[in-house]
Amino acid sequence: MIAVTTTAEAAPAVAEPVRFWTRERKVGTGLVVAGLLAAVIFGALATGEQARFTLAETTAGAAWAIDGTVGAVGFGLLAALAGAALWAPVARRRFAWLLAAGVLAAVVSFLCWQLSDASLHTMPLGNVGQSTMILALPLIFGGLAGVLCERSGVINIAIEGQFIAGAFAASMVATLAASVWAGIVAAALGGLLVGALLAVLAIRYLVDQVVAGVVLNVFALGLTGFLYEQLMAPDQGRYNTPQRVPTWEIPVLSDIPVLGPVLFEATVFVYLALGIVAAVAFGLFRTRWGLRTRSVGEHPVAADTVGVKVLGLRYRNVLVGGLVAGVGGAYFTLLATTNFNKGMTSGLGFIALAALIFGRWHPVGVLLAALFFGFSRALAVYLSTIGSPIPSQFLNMLPYVATIVAVAGLVGRVRAPAADGKPYVKG
Repeated sequence: MIAVTTTAEAAPAVAEPVRFWTRERKVGTGLVVAGLLAAVIFGALATGEQARFTLAETTAGAAWAIDGTVGAVGFGLLAALAGAALWAPVARRRFAWLLAAGVLAAVVSFLCWQLSDASLHTMPLGNVGQSTMILALPLIFGGLAGVLCERSGVINIAIEGQFIAGAFAASMVATLAASVWAGIVAAALGGLLVGALLAVLAIRYLVDQVVAGVVLNVFALGLTGFLYEQLMAPDQGRYNTPQRVPTWEIPVLSDIPVLGPVLFEATVFVYLALGIVAAVAFGLFRTRWGLRTRSVGEHPVAADTVGVKVLGLRYRNVLVGGLVAGVGGAYFTLLATTNFNKGMTSGLGFIALAALIFGRWHPVGVLLAALFFGFSRALAVYLSTIGSPIPSQFLNMLPYVATIVAVAGLVGRVRAPAADGKPYVKG
């Protein structure tokens, strides 16, 4: 019997070239540079007075203190050390932890400089943590709406429109019904309406999805502005005075330092946001629905050949995304304020898109990105109250700079689902 050897079997195996500038080494080099710059610059600018931190929600209570100069230099060097560790062969398995440690050390180095140079030298970490979660809420809801849509292959630029529709509906219905719960349901339906329009335009009529999203944003802003002028502005007391959602405090657990005020002294929006993150993450990666959603977002033709109803699944997910974003819109009128104003979402729908990209189209990634954005905003607000010499506008730029870095691929390849934005026509 003669053995037949194919060309593929006969060809010698060619080893793939080993890349020198891996993701770990790129990030590590960046952290080393950032840490050294922090140690030199922040250490030189610190006054030498003590920087104080307390775990409570106020400046009262036990606090730990560190010399401003020593802290700025020491934590800057720790950030550089974490960056250097990323060059080690085992860095791939510890990448997330080392990156988090390096970024945290650089932030603490910056805070040591700021607090040592301020008239108020105690930073209440519990209060900053609570503000971080509150400011991150609309970004979590908007980012999750983006995950549901874009994992299905539909770009959702209309998050801003879903926000403003939800905010308007929440304010009006909560006022008329004298119930914040009715307002939240109405907000979800307002987002659902905009989501339905997006689904019809993008899936049924194959309109360019980016253009459709922009048009829906303008439409929602214009419609809510018109209704505000016609109904709310003439009679604010009747149509535009909702109550704020109640804050639920869980005994004992709310006394836990830092995490207590964040998780156990919170409103329904916090629990909804975290619950939806967990549900979407489990659904996407542990259920048949999630497998079909991801297959439709990556290769709809292949999904169709095995019996997945591509268009039906896209319709459902876009509608559910609209519901989620609509609930995020209720945040603006039932928590952040207690009335509706034209254009009050202030472009946060587009920031939610940035959180979606920064979080790599993953629910947990969106949560972490939204918390990072929220922390940047909370830190900017806090530093402005203690007379920081740095304009708050520069601090508010940090999340966008980080997003640009992520999109540029300096912390690893960021790739949207392969079929994202591509209409599907059943053959």
